[in-house]
Amino acid sequence: MSDLSPVNPTVAVPQISVDDLHVRSNVERLRRRAAELPAAVDLAVFPEYALTGFAPDDRIRDAALSRDEARDYLDEIADVASAAVVAGYAERDGDAVYNASAYVPPPNHAPHDGVSTDGVGGGATDARTPDANGPNTGFSVYRKRHLWDAEGELLTPGSDRVVVEAPVGSAGLLTCYDLNFVAESAWFADRAVDALVVVGAWPADHAANWRLLCRARALDGVRWVVGAGRTGTAGGERAADEATYAGGSLVARPDGAVATELDREATTLTATLDRDTLAAQRDLVGVVDE
Repeated sequence: MSDLSPVNPTVAVPQISVDDLHVRSNVERLRRRAAELPAAVDLAVFPEYALTGFAPDDRIRDAALSRDEARDYLDEIADVASAAVVAGYAERDGDAVYNASAYVPPPNHAPHDGVSTDGVGGGATDARTPDANGPNTGFSVYRKRHLWDAEGELLTPGSDRVVVEAPVGSAGLLTCYDLNFVAESAWFADRAVDALVVVGAWPADHAANWRLLCRARALDGVRWVVGAGRTGTAGGERAADEATYAGGSLVARPDGAVATELDREATTLTATLDRDTLAAQRDLVGVVDE
């Protein structure tokens, strides 16, 4: 972990349901859950599409947010949480819409002006340091590279991978179906990230695969995995049995074991990511060059 991060950072995953296409109610829910977090939390992670929800038709374009709009909402939520925040949303950029997730730094770490789009960080970010070759340290956005099902007909896939310097150390950002692609995991392993932060909206029928893949990505990269899953059911015109979400938020250890997890309840998971645990497992396995 970076010297900039706490020795043993605490992460929280407020597991939530999401109101599809209703930004205002989602923002209020995130704000309320952020206000309830313990003071010790360093990073709070909300699920895929947490701000906007999703619908498998053109209505998603109307609900999608510009990057500036999303940042305004998430900056406020980070302020309320007094912690760094990761959350997902549909992002509108010109004629394109992306499945995006944003990292917002802790409110006491205001970034410098500037933009970095380097190969390590990817995406756009307000850089806090002049080192354009290191991980992003300010507000950063990842656009999902591997689209699932109807997403592929409506959305544009992202191109860049994103590493941020967060309270948990260097962290790679992934979204849901990205977990299935070993090449993504290998790319982050080559960069020896301390954690993967994964926002998801996994179908309940395949909950076992979500759990398995989070564990596998922790094990094959010898790192922590923080997975934020959506709970509840879909709104809009979709019947509940067509889109019931798994929940299953969890933290997986660098040895692939599950440190703590939720079922489908709308409650908050917290866990401490111990620096010594990560170092010991990397020493034991010997496959990660830092």
